[in-house]
Amino acid sequence: MDATLGTRERHEGGRRGDGRAPAFVPGPLGPDSLKRIDAYWRAANYLSVGQIYLMGNPLLREPLKPEHVKPRLLGHWGTTPGLNFIYAHLNRVISQRDLDMIAVWGPGHGAPGLVANEYLEGTYGEIYPDVARDAEGMGRLFRQFSFPGGIPSHASPELPGSIHEGGELGYSLAHAFGAALDNPGLTVACVVGDGEAETGPLAAAWHSNKFLDARHDGTVLPILHLNGYKIANPTVLARMPPEELRSLLVGYGYEPTFVEGDEPAPMHQAMATALDAAFDAVAEIRRRAGRSEAGRPRWPMIVLRSPKGWTGPKTVDGNPVEGTWRSHQVPVAATRENPAHLAILEAWMRSYRPEELFAEDGSLVHDLAALPPKGQRRLSANPHANAHQSAPLRLPDLRRFAVAVPEPGRTKFEATRALGAYLRDTLTLNAEARNFRIMGPDETASNRLDAVFEVTGRAWQEAVLPGDDHLARDGRVMEILSEHLCEGWLEGYVLTGRHGLFATYEAFVHVVDSMVNQHAKWLKSSRDLPWRRPVPSLNILLSSHVWRQDHNGFSHQDPGFIDFVANKRGDTARIYLPPDANTLLCAMDHCLRTYDRINVVVAGKQPALQWLNLDEAARHCAAGAGIWDWASNEGEDEPDVVMACAGDVPTQETLAAVHWLSHHVPELRVRVVNVVDLMTLPARETHPHGLDDPTFDSLFTRDRPVVFAYHGYPWLIHRLTYKRTNHGNFHVHGFIEEGTTTTPFDICVLNRLDRFHLAQAALRAVAGLRTRAEHAEQALRDALARHREYVCQTGDDLPEVRDWAWPERYAHEHPDRRRIEGDIMQCGPAEAGTGELRPGETVDDWTIIA
Repeated sequence: MDATLGTRERHEGGRRGDGRAPAFVPGPLGPDSLKRIDAYWRAANYLSVGQIYLMGNPLLREPLKPEHVKPRLLGHWGTTPGLNFIYAHLNRVISQRDLDMIAVWGPGHGAPGLVANEYLEGTYGEIYPDVARDAEGMGRLFRQFSFPGGIPSHASPELPGSIHEGGELGYSLAHAFGAALDNPGLTVACVVGDGEAETGPLAAAWHSNKFLDARHDGTVLPILHLNGYKIANPTVLARMPPEELRSLLVGYGYEPTFVEGDEPAPMHQAMATALDAAFDAVAEIRRRAGRSEAGRPRWPMIVLRSPKGWTGPKTVDGNPVEGTWRSHQVPVAATRENPAHLAILEAWMRSYRPEELFAEDGSLVHDLAALPPKGQRRLSANPHANAHQSAPLRLPDLRRFAVAVPEPGRTKFEATRALGAYLRDTLTLNAEARNFRIMGPDETASNRLDAVFEVTGRAWQEAVLPGDDHLARDGRVMEILSEHLCEGWLEGYVLTGRHGLFATYEAFVHVVDSMVNQHAKWLKSSRDLPWRRPVPSLNILLSSHVWRQDHNGFSHQDPGFIDFVANKRGDTARIYLPPDANTLLCAMDHCLRTYDRINVVVAGKQPALQWLNLDEAARHCAAGAGIWDWASNEGEDEPDVVMACAGDVPTQETLAAVHWLSHHVPELRVRVVNVVDLMTLPARETHPHGLDDPTFDSLFTRDRPVVFAYHGYPWLIHRLTYKRTNHGNFHVHGFIEEGTTTTPFDICVLNRLDRFHLAQAALRAVAGLRTRAEHAEQALRDALARHREYVCQTGDDLPEVRDWAWPERYAHEHPDRRRIEGDIMQCGPAEAGTGELRPGETVDDWTIIA
């Protein structure tokens, strides 16, 4: 199917000089079909121009006047006629082949065309009844676009049938492949703009075809839309020599068909031919997919080369417009002020001959109204684009993976290794439904999640060589060294109703900051739309974190993603810092049950001391923050100092500091507070997880110093707690950009998060210790000097630091710390042993189930 179809001859506006359609051109479309599909395209173009320009006189039943034009012209025309062309032809193949199809529109700037098509096929009016398919509704359609109180100028959640926010370019193809995973009957048409194709995420996304299993996954049909220009510059792919571009796409593993030209009739025939050939090829790929010898298929794709601003004004003020960068946004700008510009706009809109397209009442004429698919086969009404066909996620019983913690701080375990076993059984429970996947950039084993490979492999459609590790055509783990692709695949997956986890190194998750930002905006806007169903949460696990990147050094040390997510809306963002394996299990179990959230969980993968048994962990996670009585010595009195902590390494260093203080300053009354849910710290009006003021004060007191050891940048804690009564007494220690290749404990010392600096901060914060504190501070200075000398001589941490454990006697002094069998905190409605949560049940709080 490596072919070029179409014509490059120029014809005035793609129309004959008398305004009639061009003569019939032979092809798969008969004369009547050709005429109707061209008319439908003209109708979409007319509605698109009207949205950009008009606020009155929608059917041009009177001469156009300045007051009919919007005072502020916003929108993008350049890509729109090409998108309308594609939309019309996708409608044809859906109807003829009864395809289950959604579309991802990379050039979100083409929203006028997408809205126009959804209006034409009726979905828009069904969801927004005041925008009916009549003259009055058309007027509202035009007025609302890029208008106060209306809709955005880019594709957005308000657009029925969309799973893709088009305002930021680069993510369309990853979203499309994510939507196709585990959707064997679904076709995802993905229009990639040639400007978008220059972005890094999109350039990597072409390789997604190496991960699509033709037996179990759906079809992605990429349509590369070459219209030559971005805002002001030519696009790289459009200027490449044709054979070089063809070679590039073939090298990516596709079978491209080129549809090129600017005269409508030949282009319609060429596009119809290309789509028929593409879906014939897909049918053959499906037929061969079950054969054992079947290798990776060469999937079809289409390259549509058409003029930018096709069918629009040829020139304005003596400058060429159609086919140039000048048509990118609003080709005729001064239509209110300049009568010549107003005349150009009117002639342009009348060139589509609206009197042939719309009846007297403003509805689409009957012949054209019959063209789009019906019901849920419409691109704008497909249930996959609204998470309607998601299967409930089944989760295993947490007791099976709990780490035994008979006494706090005496046992070491790798937290993420326990999580790996939990995820393994989650994959098993959902194997038949095929609605759970793990994405990550080649780090599943590195992050100690490798238990999942006991039941699945890494998705891989290329050759498998001797020595390769756990590669499988139907693997449920998606690994590629591109955070963009992992994030984009997962977004497409969850937006179509399935569940998953993106696990990556903490420092490099920043690569997808902007993608997560756009997803947060999508969730915010979707939540305001009653017709949008909740979608499974975007779950992100950050491991190999800042405090255990001592071997990789400063380049791998950055906890700032937490700050970024904390900026998101309170009804969207969740951040968990489990201090050990059992709290990690409880936190992740909760996150996988939620909908419409961005959940970030930070957990270490190295052997670390364990603090809570499963029952305690469940209760601690449910509370979000709590006093660890077994580690405190305040008794019935108010503490002299609160030692607070959030994160696994900060928790260990805090407890080591508390132990040191108990030995050197035994009269000091210390309270230990651990925070597992970071969003309990801000006020309740800021975040729904925020503790009310009395509860917050009961933990942190109203007037006592608080030494807070925090996983990330310390100023975030100040920002989150600034409204609290005792905020002025918070002394926060965290990462202060002191990093290098050194020992684990030395990273803490460099950033003053170590036990010695924390103990020193406590002594300095408490008034009245006098001589006792002076001697203790000298001991701390001596300890830090001894550490520096030892680490520089041996390259290892002091044995008393490296091998420290919580003293056994403390457990005996707190006999109330006991395991209570039977009641485990879980989130939401569940079935014993499976923890099943049904789609649409947005759950945000833990409850106790027997």
